[in-house]
Amino acid sequence: MLNVLFEMFNYPFMTRAFIVGILISLCCSLLGVSLVLKKYAMIGDGLSHVGFGSLAVASVLNLSPLYVSIPIVVLAAFLLLRISDNSKIKGDSAIAIISTGSLAIGVMVISMTRGMNTEVCNYLFGSILSMTKSDVNLSILLSIVVLVTFILFYNRIFAVTFDENFAKATGTNASAYNMLIAILTALVIVLGMRMMGSLLITSLIVFPALTSMRLAKNFKAVIINSSIISVISLIIGMSVSYLYATPTGASIVLCHIVFFIIYSIINVIKGGMIHG
Repeated sequence: MLNVLFEMFNYPFMTRAFIVGILISLCCSLLGVSLVLKKYAMIGDGLSHVGFGSLAVASVLNLSPLYVSIPIVVLAAFLLLRISDNSKIKGDSAIAIISTGSLAIGVMVISMTRGMNTEVCNYLFGSILSMTKSDVNLSILLSIVVLVTFILFYNRIFAVTFDENFAKATGTNASAYNMLIAILTALVIVLGMRMMGSLLITSLIVFPALTSMRLAKNFKAVIINSSIISVISLIIGMSVSYLYATPTGASIVLCHIVFFIIYSIINVIKGGMIHG
């Protein structure tokens, strides 16, 4: 395994991909715990479809994909929470409206201009080679911003995640912190799409949290387990992709599935031992 890693690091684009991938995986695992516990995990799926639509428009207009997608997806996250909080359209319905509408716009724009080419497949399924040096630099910067922000507001995010009503009663502006979580998620979704694709990026948010919850029993333990699982899955997945020329995103997701199965089996065994 170490020989494979050293061999991959001989290629600059692989080194950049590893750095960005690890940072994005950490961001996704941290935010994913809050999103899963708040039963809002599918926000990632909705925002990834918005990201695909904005990437398609940027591609047609020959604009920088990340610089176009980031403000659009952040705006979508804001609108999503506003629609969900202040109208009769709630949760998954609001996500479905925004995500399917954005996906339809992206497909329509592409089909009327460039057609379903390799670049579009990269947006859907991800590609390490599609990440430019500019993308990497921006991804590293924004990933660090997300990680630092999460750490600084950890206690508030914890409070809003577990008991929003109690948080409000103690003077915490729950709406502001829900918006902060949504905006950070939007940033991570856009950054991760270049490597994972719009169809698979949600897995980095959902799987680590659900897997660690099989065994971990408190918020901090879930976050630590989730982060470790996410980083290990990324390293193994990228190594498998390099060795066997498999799609990077799919390889990483399959590693997450394996971890989920292992943790679930251990959970069942531990449960049987306790009852026995």
